[in-house]
Amino acid sequence: MKKVVVPATPIATQRIAKDFPALPLSFFCRPAEVVGPELVGCRLVKRQADGGLLWGVIVETEAYSQDDPACHGYRRRSPQNETLFGEPGRFYVYVSYGIHHCVNVVTDRADWANGVLLRAVALPDEPERIAAGPGLLARRFGLDRRDDSRPVTGEHDVWMAPRSDTFASQDLVTTTRIGISQGAATPWRWYLRSSRSVSRRARGDRMPPKAQCWAPSLESSS
Repeated sequence: MKKVVVPATPIATQRIAKDFPALPLSFFCRPAEVVGPELVGCRLVKRQADGGLLWGVIVETEAYSQDDPACHGYRRRSPQNETLFGEPGRFYVYVSYGIHHCVNVVTDRADWANGVLLRAVALPDEPERIAAGPGLLARRFGLDRRDDSRPVTGEHDVWMAPRSDTFASQDLVTTTRIGISQGAATPWRWYLRSSRSVSRRARGDRMPPKAQCWAPSLESSS
Protein backbone atom coordinates (compact mmCIF):
# COMPACT_ATOMS: atom_id res chain seq x y z
CA MET A 1 0.00 0.00 0.00
CA LYS A 2 1.41 3.35 -1.02
CA LYS A 3 2.15 5.66 1.88
CA VAL A 4 0.64 9.13 1.57
CA VAL A 5 2.81 11.88 2.98
CA VAL A 6 0.89 14.93 4.17
CA PRO A 7 2.98 18.12 4.07
CA ALA A 8 3.50 19.65 7.50
CA THR A 9 1.84 22.97 8.22
CA PRO A 10 4.48 25.70 8.34
CA ILE A 11 5.22 26.92 11.88
CA ALA A 12 4.37 30.52 10.91
CA THR A 13 0.95 29.47 9.63
CA GLN A 14 0.30 27.43 12.79
CA ARG A 15 1.08 30.44 14.94
CA ILE A 16 -1.16 32.79 12.97
CA ALA A 17 -4.10 30.37 13.07
CA LYS A 18 -3.76 30.09 16.84
CA ASP A 19 -3.63 33.87 17.20
CA PHE A 20 -6.82 34.48 15.22
CA PRO A 21 -9.85 32.71 16.74
CA ALA A 22 -13.14 34.05 15.42
CA LEU A 23 -15.24 36.58 17.29
CA PRO A 24 -18.40 35.03 18.78
CA LEU A 25 -21.82 35.70 17.28
CA SER A 26 -22.87 37.52 20.45
CA PHE A 27 -20.34 40.28 19.62
CA PHE A 28 -22.44 41.25 16.58
CA CYS A 29 -25.85 40.95 18.28
CA ARG A 30 -25.69 44.58 19.39
CA PRO A 31 -26.50 47.90 17.69
CA ALA A 32 -24.11 49.06 14.97
CA GLU A 33 -23.14 52.20 16.90
CA VAL A 34 -21.90 49.94 19.72
CA VAL A 35 -20.16 47.35 17.52
CA GLY A 36 -18.56 49.94 15.20
CA PRO A 37 -15.96 51.41 17.58
CA GLU A 38 -15.28 48.00 19.11
CA LEU A 39 -14.42 46.56 15.70
CA VAL A 40 -11.52 49.00 15.38
CA GLY A 41 -8.50 46.94 16.37
CA CYS A 42 -10.11 43.61 15.49
CA ARG A 43 -8.62 41.58 12.67
CA LEU A 44 -10.02 40.71 9.25
CA VAL A 45 -8.62 37.30 8.27
CA LYS A 46 -8.81 35.34 5.01
CA ARG A 47 -7.64 31.78 4.46
CA GLN A 48 -6.04 31.65 1.03
CA ALA A 49 -5.94 28.80 -1.49
CA ASP A 50 -2.48 27.69 -0.33
CA GLY A 51 -3.62 27.49 3.31
CA GLY A 52 -1.83 30.66 4.37
CA LEU A 53 -3.66 33.52 6.06
CA LEU A 54 -4.00 37.06 4.79
CA TRP A 55 -4.85 39.38 7.68
CA GLY A 56 -5.01 42.99 8.69
CA VAL A 57 -6.18 45.16 11.58
CA ILE A 58 -9.36 47.18 11.12
CA VAL A 59 -8.51 50.85 11.69
CA GLU A 60 -11.70 52.62 10.54
CA THR A 61 -15.44 51.80 10.62
CA GLU A 62 -18.84 53.46 10.09
CA ALA A 63 -22.24 52.48 11.52
CA TYR A 64 -25.66 52.52 9.85
CA SER A 65 -29.16 51.76 11.15
CA GLN A 66 -32.63 51.42 9.62
CA ASP A 67 -33.86 54.64 11.23
CA ASP A 68 -30.90 56.49 9.72
CA PRO A 69 -31.55 58.16 6.31
CA ALA A 70 -28.05 57.18 5.15
CA CYS A 71 -28.76 53.47 5.64
CA HIS A 72 -29.48 51.19 2.66
CA GLY A 73 -32.50 49.82 4.50
CA TYR A 74 -34.02 53.19 5.40
CA ARG A 75 -36.61 53.39 2.62
CA ARG A 76 -37.41 49.78 1.82
CA ARG A 77 -36.39 46.15 1.94
CA SER A 78 -35.32 44.72 -1.42
CA PRO A 79 -33.44 41.75 -2.90
CA GLN A 80 -30.34 43.97 -3.09
CA ASN A 81 -30.28 44.79 0.65
CA GLU A 82 -31.95 41.63 1.99
CA THR A 83 -28.77 40.54 3.81
CA LEU A 84 -28.78 43.76 5.83
CA PHE A 85 -32.19 42.74 7.23
CA GLY A 86 -30.98 39.23 8.05
CA GLU A 87 -29.30 37.60 11.00
CA PRO A 88 -26.31 39.42 12.54
CA GLY A 89 -22.75 38.18 12.13
CA ARG A 90 -22.77 38.03 8.32
CA PHE A 91 -21.09 40.01 5.58
CA TYR A 92 -23.20 42.46 3.59
CA VAL A 93 -21.30 43.25 0.39
CA TYR A 94 -22.62 45.71 -2.17
CA VAL A 95 -21.28 47.50 -5.24
CA SER A 96 -20.85 51.27 -4.83
CA TYR A 97 -21.57 53.40 -7.91
CA GLY A 98 -21.10 50.29 -10.04
CA ILE A 99 -17.35 50.53 -9.49
CA HIS A 100 -16.08 48.96 -6.27
CA HIS A 101 -17.30 46.66 -3.52
CA CYS A 102 -17.98 47.75 0.06
CA VAL A 103 -17.76 45.23 2.89
CA ASN A 104 -20.09 45.52 5.87
CA VAL A 105 -20.90 43.33 8.87
CA VAL A 106 -24.57 42.88 9.79
CA THR A 107 -25.32 43.69 13.44
CA ASP A 108 -28.10 43.86 16.05
CA ARG A 109 -31.07 41.64 15.11
CA ALA A 110 -32.98 40.12 12.20
CA ASP A 111 -35.63 42.19 10.37
CA TRP A 112 -33.90 45.43 11.34
CA ALA A 113 -31.37 46.87 8.87
CA ASN A 114 -28.22 47.47 10.89
CA GLY A 115 -24.56 47.16 10.04
CA VAL A 116 -20.98 48.39 10.19
CA LEU A 117 -18.99 49.37 7.11
CA LEU A 118 -15.31 48.35 7.18
CA ARG A 119 -13.61 51.47 5.85
CA ALA A 120 -9.90 50.72 6.26
CA VAL A 121 -7.50 47.96 7.28
CA ALA A 122 -3.76 48.06 8.03
CA LEU A 123 -1.81 45.02 6.85
CA PRO A 124 1.60 44.00 8.22
CA ASP A 125 4.57 44.37 5.88
CA GLU A 126 2.49 45.97 3.13
CA PRO A 127 2.09 49.56 1.90
CA GLU A 128 0.33 51.51 4.65
CA ARG A 129 -2.50 52.69 2.38
CA ILE A 130 -3.10 49.51 0.40
CA ALA A 131 -6.51 49.07 2.09
CA ALA A 132 -7.20 52.69 3.11
CA GLY A 133 -10.78 52.91 1.87
CA PRO A 134 -13.73 50.52 1.38
CA GLY A 135 -12.98 49.75 -2.27
CA LEU A 136 -9.28 49.21 -1.65
CA LEU A 137 -10.06 46.98 1.34
CA ALA A 138 -12.40 44.77 -0.71
CA ARG A 139 -9.88 44.54 -3.54
CA ARG A 140 -6.94 43.57 -1.31
CA PHE A 141 -8.94 40.80 0.38
CA GLY A 142 -10.63 39.69 -2.84
CA LEU A 143 -14.13 40.22 -1.45
CA ASP A 144 -17.15 40.74 -3.71
CA ARG A 145 -20.85 39.94 -4.00
CA ARG A 146 -20.09 36.22 -3.75
CA ASP A 147 -19.18 36.85 -0.09
CA ASP A 148 -22.50 38.52 0.66
CA SER A 149 -24.45 36.82 3.50
CA ARG A 150 -21.53 34.57 4.47
CA PRO A 151 -20.80 34.29 8.21
CA VAL A 152 -17.96 36.28 9.79
CA THR A 153 -17.68 33.96 12.80
CA GLY A 154 -15.32 31.30 11.46
CA GLU A 155 -17.50 29.03 9.32
CA HIS A 156 -16.23 30.67 6.12
CA ASP A 157 -12.75 31.33 4.69
CA VAL A 158 -13.03 34.98 5.77
CA TRP A 159 -13.69 35.86 9.39
CA MET A 160 -13.27 38.46 12.12
CA ALA A 161 -10.84 37.93 15.01
CA PRO A 162 -10.53 39.85 18.32
CA ARG A 163 -8.19 42.69 19.18
CA SER A 164 -4.79 41.89 20.64
CA ASP A 165 -4.25 42.58 24.35
CA THR A 166 -1.95 45.50 23.57
CA PHE A 167 -4.62 47.34 21.58
CA ALA A 168 -6.81 48.26 24.56
CA SER A 169 -4.99 51.53 25.25
CA GLN A 170 -5.19 52.87 21.68
CA ASP A 171 -6.90 56.22 21.06
CA LEU A 172 -9.97 56.26 18.79
CA VAL A 173 -11.36 59.31 17.02
CA THR A 174 -15.16 59.66 16.83
CA THR A 175 -16.34 61.78 13.90
CA THR A 176 -18.88 62.05 11.08
CA ARG A 177 -19.30 59.67 8.18
CA ILE A 178 -18.03 60.12 4.62
CA GLY A 179 -19.69 60.31 1.21
CA ILE A 180 -23.32 60.68 2.30
CA SER A 181 -25.81 63.52 1.77
CA GLN A 182 -28.29 62.59 4.52
CA GLY A 183 -27.42 61.91 8.12
CA ALA A 184 -24.03 63.51 7.52
CA ALA A 185 -23.91 65.10 10.98
CA THR A 186 -24.27 61.80 12.86
CA PRO A 187 -20.93 60.97 14.56
CA TRP A 188 -20.90 57.29 13.61
CA ARG A 189 -17.39 56.94 12.18
CA TRP A 190 -14.43 55.78 14.25
CA TYR A 191 -10.77 55.44 13.44
CA LEU A 192 -7.45 54.75 15.08
CA ARG A 193 -5.76 58.11 15.60
CA SER A 194 -2.22 56.70 15.47
CA SER A 195 -2.73 54.82 12.19
CA ARG A 196 -1.55 56.08 8.80
CA SER A 197 -3.96 53.68 7.03
CA VAL A 198 -7.17 55.66 7.71
CA SER A 199 -9.09 56.62 4.55
CA ARG A 200 -9.78 60.21 5.63
CA ARG A 201 -8.96 62.01 8.86
CA ALA A 202 -11.23 64.45 10.70
CA ARG A 203 -10.57 68.13 10.10
CA GLY A 204 -7.59 69.30 12.12
CA ASP A 205 -6.34 65.79 12.87
CA ARG A 206 -2.97 65.44 11.18
CA MET A 207 -1.50 62.14 10.07
CA PRO A 208 1.08 60.96 12.61
CA PRO A 209 4.72 60.82 11.51
CA LYS A 210 6.01 57.35 10.68
CA ALA A 211 8.23 57.31 13.74
CA GLN A 212 5.20 57.74 16.04
CA CYS A 213 2.51 55.79 14.22
CA TRP A 214 0.95 52.45 15.16
CA ALA A 215 1.43 49.42 12.89
CA PRO A 216 -0.02 45.90 12.97
CA SER A 217 2.07 43.03 14.31
CA LEU A 218 1.86 39.29 15.00
CA GLU A 219 0.78 39.71 18.60
CA SER A 220 -1.34 37.08 20.27
CA SER A 221 -5.03 37.84 20.86
CA SER A 222 -5.12 35.78 24.04
